[in-house]
Amino acid sequence: MPDIHPTAIVAPGATIAESVAIGPYATVGAHVVLGEGVQVGAHAVLDGHTVLGEGVQILPFASVGLPPQDLKYRGEPTRVEIGPRTIIREHATVHRGSIGGEGVTRLGAECLIMCVAHVGHDCQLADKVILANNVMLGGHVNIGDNVFVGGGTAIHQSVRIGRQAVIGGMSGVERDVIPFGSCMGNRARLIGLNLIGLKRRGFGREAINALRLAYRSLFLGRGTFDARMSLVIQDQGEQPQVAEVLAFIEASSRRGLMRAGRQVDESAEAEAA
Repeated sequence: MPDIHPTAIVAPGATIAESVAIGPYATVGAHVVLGEGVQVGAHAVLDGHTVLGEGVQILPFASVGLPPQDLKYRGEPTRVEIGPRTIIREHATVHRGSIGGEGVTRLGAECLIMCVAHVGHDCQLADKVILANNVMLGGHVNIGDNVFVGGGTAIHQSVRIGRQAVIGGMSGVERDVIPFGSCMGNRARLIGLNLIGLKRRGFGREAINALRLAYRSLFLGRGTFDARMSLVIQDQGEQPQVAEVLAFIEASSRRGLMRAGRQVDESAEAEAA
């Protein structure tokens, strides 16, 4: 049987797996589904059409599935879906989707949402995304696998962050960030590639060098950006990681592409590679 503290409030209709633990004064709404091994901390609030996968942890005072901060919202049955083993830390908030988006806010597997972070309505986070303390995501933000967002960063609504990117703390991100990119600042600009992350996750020297060459050509080269894109497509378009960056750039975007803000420090880059 689930381990439900006597002071917790679980509404009739909620679906609770047998191995779930719910702490003191937590509140679980009627349309919430809690998978095996889910842990809900003291005073946490789960509401709306919310599904938590196996092993998800919701720590004290977090709230998941409450209505979006969207003045057009009129109580429609939009959703939150959270993948297995994701952790939502203290005071973090994850709002359900809106009718102006996909109708679902989705977090993948093994994400870590640190204290007081906010995931706005209709955001789509892939697997192993880390949002550090006080990160703020506007609505409709799309974040790829293995992205790290530094503490205190604000990401504008509808921004796309490609996989394996890293965002420096206290940044203001209002443009799309390429896969494998590194950016920081207010307003944030690209400062190079996430070389440390690439090495840690097993990308070889050939892939890293190809990305470095493509980055220099696209963001530090001469001529128009379209001309530089054409040259990279011609010379490197079949290299898998470069092709991923090119496809990201060519995809539809509401915010536009983030450009480089300063020259990469070549000695630091060479040491990291």
